[in-house]
Amino acid sequence: MKPARIIILTVAVVAAGLAGLLVVNMVGRPPVIVQQAESLVQKEPTVDVLVTKENMPVGSRLNADNVEWMPWPQGSVAEGLITKAKSPDAVTALAGSVVRLPLFTGEPIRPEKIADSNSRILSSLLPAGKRAIATDITVSTGAGGFILPNDRVDVIMVRRDDNRNFQTRTILSNVRVLAIDQQIQEQEDGSKAVVGSTATLELTPDQAKVIAVAQQMADRLTLALRSVADAGEEDTSIPKGILNSGTGADSITVIKSGELATSSTTAAQSQ
Repeated sequence: MKPARIIILTVAVVAAGLAGLLVVNMVGRPPVIVQQAESLVQKEPTVDVLVTKENMPVGSRLNADNVEWMPWPQGSVAEGLITKAKSPDAVTALAGSVVRLPLFTGEPIRPEKIADSNSRILSSLLPAGKRAIATDITVSTGAGGFILPNDRVDVIMVRRDDNRNFQTRTILSNVRVLAIDQQIQEQEDGSKAVVGSTATLELTPDQAKVIAVAQQMADRLTLALRSVADAGEEDTSIPKGILNSGTGADSITVIKSGELATSSTTAAQSQ
C-alpha cells in the first residue's frame, strides 16, 4: 500500500475517534440551565411633609403659592415636621404666618421657624423674653452700610473722659440685628448693602437697659459687624459697671452731666 493512502487512513481514524469522544461527552453531561435572578426593589413608604417651594427670608409670609406637600421617607420624618396625615389643613391654617428664621427651597417647615399670622410682624419675630431696641446709625457707625437684618454685631460706646480723651468700651456683644430702618429682611439677592439711619436690635431686658443708659452717656455708639460663624456664641452677657447688679435694695440709675451714678431708693427717699 502506498504511503499516501496509509497517511489518509490514519488521519481519518484519528478524526473519527475524536468525533466519537466529543459525542460521548456531550451526551453524558447534563444540560446547563441559565436562570436570571430578578432583583426585587422594595420602595420605602412615604409621608407628605409641608415644605417651601422657594427661598423665604426673615419677615416673609407663607401662602398657598410658596408651600407644598412633598413625599418624605417615612423613616426620616423627624419630630416637629408638619405632615398631611396629622395636619391636612396646614396650608390654609398657616397662610399669612411670618417667617422668623430663613427657609430654603424644599426645606420642611417647622413651627419654631414661623410665627402667628397677625399684622405685628416685628413682635412676631421676637423670641419670648427678648426686646427690640432701636439705635441711630450712620454709614461710619454702621460698618459702611453693610449690616443687614439678621446679622450679628457688637455695640461699642465712644465717650470722652474728664481730660477730653476718647474712651471706647464694648457694651453689647454678638447681638442680632432685627431690622435696618423699617426693613426686616435682606434684599432680593441677599448681599446688597442697606444704608439706613436706625438699627433695631434684639436684646434681653437687661441689655435693653444697658443700651438705654449708653445712649445718654455716649458721644457715639458704633455697630461692629461680626462673622456669621459667631452666631452660636453667648449674647446675653452684661458689662460690669453700667447696671447695678443688685445688693438687696432697689436702685435707680441717675445720669448727671454725662456721668453715671447709682443710688438705692431707700437712700434717695431719706434725702
